[in-house]
Amino acid sequence: MRALHDGRRLGPSARQDHRGITRGLALDLGSSRTRVWVPGHGVLADTDLCGDSGTGPGHGRPVRRGRIVDPESCGRMLGRIADTTLGADRTGTVIVLSHPVLAGPRHRTEARELIAALGPTTVIALDSARAAAAYAGPRDGGPLLVVDLGAELTEATLLVDGQVRDARQAETGLGDLAPAEPPTAVVRTVLDMIMEMWQQDRHGVVLGALRKGPLLTGGGAACHDITHRISVSLGGPVRLADDPATAVVRGAGMVLGSVLRRNGAAPALTGRTG
Repeated sequence: MRALHDGRRLGPSARQDHRGITRGLALDLGSSRTRVWVPGHGVLADTDLCGDSGTGPGHGRPVRRGRIVDPESCGRMLGRIADTTLGADRTGTVIVLSHPVLAGPRHRTEARELIAALGPTTVIALDSARAAAAYAGPRDGGPLLVVDLGAELTEATLLVDGQVRDARQAETGLGDLAPAEPPTAVVRTVLDMIMEMWQQDRHGVVLGALRKGPLLTGGGAACHDITHRISVSLGGPVRLADDPATAVVRGAGMVLGSVLRRNGAAPALTGRTG
């Protein structure tokens, strides 16, 4: 299990100077699916864009456990996405890229290099917890615990004032369960992460986040058995994002929308539909 506990500010802010940007897309490179958010179209999956599931002959899964394992295949997939959504002329475009909170420098560097090869004007990197919070998090401020239940990764992240205060990651997920196997291991992983955060918390912010209820995202959050077990074990409520499997890319899409609006290139974006 990987952990972060030093209050670092992870990733650049979306409040940078992005003058001249008029088009773009938001991208979530997941282990099971690659999801794209395009202004005016909403969420598109890799199957919609590429014409195949990415698992047939010659189409290996380029991302595993939150890491790019096949850069060549990933580059081809990203090229198809860019051709379909942005066209051949990429002038004045931006791609908002979400990544796991504890993604290593190699993954972040490879992802940026592959996207830079597509020719976008700007790449904005955004960790998945802050992306999900932008879309589905409460608007009342204060600490927020985001639990991302993915196919091959499980992450728990504590956000305070919109910044990562603490994070845990385990290379296990819904895809590791056998058919009809109860999600005991996934739930146990989540509870262990939260307990570790609680034990290291000196300011009571974890307890405050738990009282509000952790925000559950990822495909696993759509499984009632998992969410019910987590809620019962914590002895409190949990918050479910609308369509939790797409919460991250929708949140990245909201960041993209704010950039485009500042340039007069997009209407106001509510972010919770489409």
